[in-house]
Amino acid sequence: MTWHLSLDNIAGIREGAASIEPGVNAVRASNWQGKSSFLAGIKTAFGTVKPLTEGQSTGRAVLETDDDNDEVVVELERTNGSVSRSGNPYLDEEYDRICASLFAFLDEENEIRHAVRVGKNVESVLTQPLDFENIDEQIADLRAERDHVERELERAAQAADRLPQLQQRVTGLEGDLEELRTERENLDSDAGAESDAREQLSDFRAERDRLTAKIDRLETTAERVRDTLSEKRAELESLTVRSGDAIETELEQLNDDLRGIERDRELLQSVYEANKRVLDEGRVELLTAVSHDMLADSVTCWLCGNDATRDDLEAQLSALDDRIAELRSQAAEIQDRVDELEAKRDEFKTTQRRETDLTDRIGDLESRLAETEESLELAQERRDDLDSRITELQAEVDSTDDRITDLESEIKYTEAELADARAELDESESLAEQRDTLEEEYDALAADIADLRNRKEEIKRRTREAFSSALTDLLEQFDTGFETARLTSSFDLVVAREGREAQLDALSEGERELLGIVAALAGHEAFEVGQRVPVMLLDGLGGLASDNLQILVKYLADRTEYLVLTAYPENEGFDANELSPSNWQVVSRESDVEATP
Repeated sequence: MTWHLSLDNIAGIREGAASIEPGVNAVRASNWQGKSSFLAGIKTAFGTVKPLTEGQSTGRAVLETDDDNDEVVVELERTNGSVSRSGNPYLDEEYDRICASLFAFLDEENEIRHAVRVGKNVESVLTQPLDFENIDEQIADLRAERDHVERELERAAQAADRLPQLQQRVTGLEGDLEELRTERENLDSDAGAESDAREQLSDFRAERDRLTAKIDRLETTAERVRDTLSEKRAELESLTVRSGDAIETELEQLNDDLRGIERDRELLQSVYEANKRVLDEGRVELLTAVSHDMLADSVTCWLCGNDATRDDLEAQLSALDDRIAELRSQAAEIQDRVDELEAKRDEFKTTQRRETDLTDRIGDLESRLAETEESLELAQERRDDLDSRITELQAEVDSTDDRITDLESEIKYTEAELADARAELDESESLAEQRDTLEEEYDALAADIADLRNRKEEIKRRTREAFSSALTDLLEQFDTGFETARLTSSFDLVVAREGREAQLDALSEGERELLGIVAALAGHEAFEVGQRVPVMLLDGLGGLASDNLQILVKYLADRTEYLVLTAYPENEGFDANELSPSNWQVVSRESDVEATP
C-alpha cells in the first residue's frame, strides 16, 4: 500500500513530497539535498520529533496512508523560542513513540546506536519503554480484580456446599404446601361460602389494626409533647425575672443630672471661648479701657470693674477651662453609669420577653397534650369495644372457618417461603456452576500478575536472545574483524576478537554502527515494535561499505513493512523504490542545511 508524504518547512526541506512503497525505499542524493530531512519528516508524521526549519514560524507534515482514507496531519509552530505540535500524528501513545524512536528510527541520532558508538552500557536505553508501562499500577489493578474473583470463588464454594441443604428445604416446603392445599380443598367442600359474621369480623379486625396504629402515634405524640413541656417548664423556672423600676428611676435622675451638667458646661464653654478669643486676638479695648504701663498693660475688668493685668485675665480663663474639664469628666462618669444601667434594663426586658414566650409556649403545649390525651382515651375506648365485639364474633365463627383463614394464611406464607427457597437454590446452583470459570479466571489473573512481575527480566532475556540471534544471522554474511559479541546480564556489550575479549573502541566505525543497529533490532523484536510501527528508518551509515550496506538493507527489509534509508549515488546493489529530491526546495548550505529536531 503506497504512502504519500508531503513536507513544508520540516528540517532542511522547505517544500517537498514523495511516495513511499512497501519494501525498500532509498532517498538517493549527494550531501545537503534533504535526505536526512526527509526521514525527519517521517518521524514528524509519527509524532516523535518537531524539526521546524530554522527561521520559520510554522511547518507541516502530511502522510496519506490509504488506511480507510486516513490522513495524518502534523502542524508545527514556533512560539517564544520553542516549537509546539498539533494535529493527529500516526502514533498516539507516548509508549509507542518511545519504542519507535529507539527501535525503528535508526538514524544517526538514535540513542542505542549512540550508546554503542561511545561504549556505554545499553540497559537504560533498551529497557526505557518499561518506564511507560506502569507495571506497578497494572499489578495493583490485577490484584484488585483477583481479590474480587477470589471472593466470588469463595461464594461459589459456599453455595456448592449448601446445595444439598437447600434442595432438601425446597422438597420439604413443596410437600408442606401440597398438604395445606389438599386440606383447604377438603374444607371448601364442607364449609361452603363465607358467612356475614366472618366478613364483619374481618372488618372489625382491620379497624382495630388501624386504631392500634393510631394509638401508637398518639402515644408517641403525647410523650414527645410531655418531654417538650418538661423542658420549657424547667427553662421557665431557671429564669430570674426582676423589676426594672429602680433602674428606670435612677436612669431618669442620672439623665436629668447629665442634662444639667451639659448645660453648665456649654454655658461656661461659650464664656470661655468668647473671652479667650478677645485675649488671643488682642481686642480687649473693645470691652474696656487699656493702660499701657512700663512693666505691663493694665485693664479694667469688663465684668467686675476692678483693675487687672492681662496675666490675671488669662489666669481666670485657665481656672474657667479647668472648671469646664471638671464638668466634662463628671458628664463622662454619669454617661458610663447610664450605659451600664441601660444594658441591665435591656437584659431585664429580654428575660421578661423570654418568660412571656415560655409561658405562651407552655400553655400551647398543655392544650395540645390535653387534646392528644383525650383523642388517645377515645381511641383506646373504641379499641376496647372492638376487642369485645371481635371476641363475640369469634364465638359465632365455627372452627372450620377459622381453620380456612389459618390455612389461607399458611398457604400464602408457605408459597412465599418456597419461592424464596427456590430462588436461593437457583442462585446457589448458578454460583456453583461458575466455580470452574472463576478458578480459571483466578489462575489467569495470578499468571498475569506473575508475568508483570517478571516483565522486566523477561524483556531483558528476550532482548539478549534477539541480539544473539540477529548478530549470528548477520555475522554469517559480514566479514567483520571480530568473531562474536554478546550482551551480558548487566547489558554491557562484550566483543570477542581472535579468541579474546576486545574493547569496543578497537573496532572500526562500521563495526560499531553494525552492533548498534543489532542492539536496536533486539529491542524491536523484544517489544514487538513491528506490530505498531510499520516503518523502519536507516541513516548515517557512512562507515559501512556498499556491499555491507546491501546485506544490512536486505536483512532489515524482511523485518518491516516499509524500510526508508538514505543513500549516496554510488551506493548500489539493492533493489529499492528510488526517492529523488530533485524537485524539493531545500535549505541552502549557506543557510544551515537542516534544523535540529
